[in-house]
Amino acid sequence: MVRDIIRARGHQNISAKHRSTFQITTEHTITKRADCIIAVSADKGVSGLSKEFKKAAKRDNVTMTLKIVAGTRFEVVTGVGCNKLTLTDAKDIVIRKSNFVSDRTLMINANKSAVDFDRELIANLSTPEDIVIIVEIIDQVELI
Repeated sequence: MVRDIIRARGHQNISAKHRSTFQITTEHTITKRADCIIAVSADKGVSGLSKEFKKAAKRDNVTMTLKIVAGTRFEVVTGVGCNKLTLTDAKDIVIRKSNFVSDRTLMINANKSAVDFDRELIANLSTPEDIVIIVEIIDQVELI
């Protein structure tokens, strides 16, 4: 298993209403229009993930999980990686329900977008508290 941890914070303008993506950003503030952002002040964008993690994420259809922990609430999202990921954006991390890839994309074909998150978790994310985000890849070879 390959794991990386992202540390971020909540923000009063987090609404999590986007239907196809969610985003974690290194920016410290957001407007109310940023309905896909679920965490701010992240300590890294996708380019800051470990080399080992990025190498594993670029394999077609490798399974990834992302766990967001805020206070006593958490959410787990599952999706896949692909060989088209560049993982070069220093500012953002984007998880997508679709298979669209940009330099900010970490995961595609995710089972959840921002609007699908538990609303009590979103209430926690809309406070300036610490948030921990854990991304993992289980190497299929390890399971054999």
